[in-house]
Amino acid sequence: MSQPATEEYRKDLSTRHINMIAIGGAIGVGLFLGSGKALNQVGTGLILNYAIAGVMIFFVMRALGELLMYRPVSGSFAEYAGEFVGPWAKFAVGWGYWLVWIVTGMAEITAVGKYFQFWFPQVPQWIPALGALIVLSGVNLIAVKLFGEFEFWFALIKVLAIIGLIVLAALILVFGFSDVGPTASLSNIWSHGGLFPNGGTSALLAFQIVMFAFIGVEMVGQTASESSNPKKVLPRAINAVMWRILIFYVGALVALTALVPWFQFPADGSPFVHAFTLVGIPAAAGVINFVVTTAALSSCNSGIYSTGRMIRTLAQDGQAPRAVGRLSGRAVPARAIAVTFCVMLIGVLLNYFVPEQAFTYITSASTVGAIFTWGMILIAHLGYRRKVARGEIEAGPFRMPLAPWSNYVVLAFLAFVVVLLGFDAETRIALYITPVLVVAVAVGYLAIRNKQPERTPVSK
Repeated sequence: MSQPATEEYRKDLSTRHINMIAIGGAIGVGLFLGSGKALNQVGTGLILNYAIAGVMIFFVMRALGELLMYRPVSGSFAEYAGEFVGPWAKFAVGWGYWLVWIVTGMAEITAVGKYFQFWFPQVPQWIPALGALIVLSGVNLIAVKLFGEFEFWFALIKVLAIIGLIVLAALILVFGFSDVGPTASLSNIWSHGGLFPNGGTSALLAFQIVMFAFIGVEMVGQTASESSNPKKVLPRAINAVMWRILIFYVGALVALTALVPWFQFPADGSPFVHAFTLVGIPAAAGVINFVVTTAALSSCNSGIYSTGRMIRTLAQDGQAPRAVGRLSGRAVPARAIAVTFCVMLIGVLLNYFVPEQAFTYITSASTVGAIFTWGMILIAHLGYRRKVARGEIEAGPFRMPLAPWSNYVVLAFLAFVVVLLGFDAETRIALYITPVLVVAVAVGYLAIRNKQPERTPVSK
């Protein structure tokens, strides 16, 4: 359905906004915090985990990029699922992705509350969590350009922290200064039991933590209709995913494990804090806590942005209440953002009651939801390629490499990661929750199926 001119998004996201949103989406709290547990569990072989997962994510993003060049729309992968798989797929992807960001947002505002207590331990955890949610919702309500500015600076802080670590590690390896200078060596990567000192099984089970770190990388697709030049900017941002992963994940882990042997990193702390502290930087804990707080705020900010756009897309097709599909005078989906705000308030309430282990449960459930989204991007891309082969759609210049075989390989990998969730007691809960969510989505779609409006085919 076409929208009147007054109901169109403003193209206020510049090239620098899109580039930094893409970078920020590829660097999450999982690297700064979750990698400590994973390093302790796997050893330096974790570097290979991130490299393998990064290659798979790159193919997902190239599939999404080809679809975006065909038709850049705000609904992004939900729209493509609806067009190339079926209306049920749009409903499932749209609401599934909304749920992923809702639970992730709840986890992130809870994390902000915890990190804030590093400086102000006497402040109840729920207060900074609520404050963060109010401020970020306000940012998204004002204008998309303001959202872009916040994400630009959030991403820049994360990038500078990682580059700072890599440069510092290189200087220590060359000149041997600081407390870790005498023992710092690239040989730490393959010494101390080899790459997989705890066996291959532990390395496989770590893929859940690794994949959670990449949640949000696909969000750049939702900026298409608000980008000033999507057909030029988005391919560049997507093509850069590979080297960003190599630098920010592989590079960071190489730097960490070269400075400090893998078994010295605490499982329940940030490896960045531990490494900087051993180097002799007294403010390390405070600096990294600031960076991690920024990463959590960035994730929540992205979640509010994504869910608002996704609900509006669903509302335009009659798959969500029509009232939430309207744009405000500032060309933002204010009503949809308000819905997200209200639901995320539950996270503030649960903040007081939910035990620590709930964070692992949430990340596991989020990983399953993200894997479903990535899988549907690949399946929609297969449908798109079939139409291209039949001559129904003109092929674009930005194509996914090695398709369709690369689609099948990545889909098999994603299915393998889901299976691995069942082998860990903490992540197994996600597999128990998934059938319930599938039933809920099926019931929801059946309830609205006959109420959807007739769609007018959308031209390129």
